[in-house]
Amino acid sequence: MLNSNNIPLPERMRPKNLDQYVGQEHLVGEKAILRRMLETGNISSFILWGPPGVGKTTLAQIIATKLDREFYTLSAISSGVKDMREIFDKAKSNSLFAKGSPILFIDEIHRFSKAQQDALLGAVETGTVTLIGATTENPSFEVITPLLSRCQVYVLKSLGVKDLDRLLTRALAEDPLLREKNIEVAEKDALFRYSSGDARKLLNILEIITSDISEGEKLVITDKLVAERLQENIAIYDKNGEQHYDIISAFIKSMRGSDPNGAIYWMARMLDGGEDPLFIARRMLILASEDVGLANPNALLLAQATFETVHKIGMPEARIPLAECAIYLATSPKSNSAYMAINEALEMVHKGDNSPVPLHLRNAPTSLMEELGYAKDYKYAHSYEGNFVDQEFLPEGKSGTKFYEPGDNAKEREIRARLQKNWKKYGY
Repeated sequence: MLNSNNIPLPERMRPKNLDQYVGQEHLVGEKAILRRMLETGNISSFILWGPPGVGKTTLAQIIATKLDREFYTLSAISSGVKDMREIFDKAKSNSLFAKGSPILFIDEIHRFSKAQQDALLGAVETGTVTLIGATTENPSFEVITPLLSRCQVYVLKSLGVKDLDRLLTRALAEDPLLREKNIEVAEKDALFRYSSGDARKLLNILEIITSDISEGEKLVITDKLVAERLQENIAIYDKNGEQHYDIISAFIKSMRGSDPNGAIYWMARMLDGGEDPLFIARRMLILASEDVGLANPNALLLAQATFETVHKIGMPEARIPLAECAIYLATSPKSNSAYMAINEALEMVHKGDNSPVPLHLRNAPTSLMEELGYAKDYKYAHSYEGNFVDQEFLPEGKSGTKFYEPGDNAKEREIRARLQKNWKKYGY
């Protein structure tokens, strides 16, 4: 039996039930979807998508315990098809005596190959196992469509300050080792800032700065102390690649801020640390759309070509097109106008706007629809000079609503001039 002294703090503090679980109220709070599943006992396969340290593994374990189901766990990094089939055989042989299909938890499911996912699909379809997958990557990109269609995807969020504060208070009050020490938390900002919404990281930091307290000594935790201790113990702090999200954030912000040197430095850090080059390429695809946008539409084409090239050639040669793309994106003019436009439109729609489509914009494939006025008075733009005619494209009551605001760059100044000429009502 392991001495509690040898068990890391995050493991000692791992919640045993939903009442101890911190964060993700949208999933486990009162009347939330996963809590209702547990209460009814009706659970279907799903995938938990979120950053590290937000409780994906813990949530799966709590669900299995609550439902009294067999619980198998696999890591996509170290497990293959053979390991899965062994679990499927066990599940089938125990099916007569089980209270329900066993839960198979697969960590980092996005790292499973297509062949591995195909093998998993059959067991999920037949109900041999109930799958709970965990991923830090968008499952739409990494999980095969047939498997994804049989799983709900639930998004887990980074923990907020209130969640981290609750976790800190609980650890100091309930952990048997910390409870014995004389610890005063005078300042919390650095603790929470370095944690970056990651519960595991917060507890690791707490363990680092409290590990060498002598018996009877009082420790006062301040922002300065936290910063000093982390510098001294950076190797411990960064074990298992916990700075992954900090470094990708620095990489993105360097490109957004038009600094090619910062972008190349942080890319080198990621590549040297063994980061998946496709992960880097995918992030550059997003940045090309979100931050370069209409200021340089070719950026998206180059980012897409980079992704395909990296996929084909792999490392170490992939470092060259990755670097080329990063420098190109960093030195490109920037515009987030499309990003802002779609967000504003979505905000309006999310508030409940479901205005009917104006009759002249509707299709009229049947004579009845024609009689009802569908497509009547629609003006075909190509029949007019300059391929433009002034007509209403927004629902009734929304005329003149402007979502798109051109950025201040050469390309979008041309767009603005054209919009000013054609669309007086939008006020460009």
